[in-house]
Amino acid sequence: MTVKIRTAKKADLPELLSIYAPYVTRSIATFDESVPTLTDFTQQFQQIQRSYPYLVAENDQGQLLGYCYAHAYNSRFAYQWSVETTIYIVDSAQGQHVGQALYTALEQQLKTQNIVNIFACITAENASSIAFHQKQGFETVGHFKNSGYKFGHWLDTIWMEKQISPLPKHPDAINL
Repeated sequence: MTVKIRTAKKADLPELLSIYAPYVTRSIATFDESVPTLTDFTQQFQQIQRSYPYLVAENDQGQLLGYCYAHAYNSRFAYQWSVETTIYIVDSAQGQHVGQALYTALEQQLKTQNIVNIFACITAENASSIAFHQKQGFETVGHFKNSGYKFGHWLDTIWMEKQISPLPKHPDAINL
């Protein structure tokens, strides 16, 4: 399967929301309790895209297979060289290197923005996501116990990180 990575467009949002919805309603991959409205999803998309990459993967027929994006880890000035990442892939594309292609493109774009560190917050019980992030070079740096409650039980979260650029002595400002 050929996968093309490109910048997400507003026209993609209904399909992206349909990719996200099963993660909300049937999994612990996200702590969202209800599927966001298209209006809310669009507002979040526009806010993220003002500063960071928001990418989609599509097949030869133009069907969207997944998406990923980066967003500010923390609003304080000293954190500007670090971002949090998010990724969702349709079930039918799992295990076909779509996530790897998305993250590779995301990291390349983040490097051009002078980003140094990328973080991922993952539900500890989501072993496949943890394994995926490990394959991408992330390391576990934190384990928060009982940090979320969904589907009738408490869930732990794992924080993972990856340094994608050399640590500069005097970092350049980020390019937004």
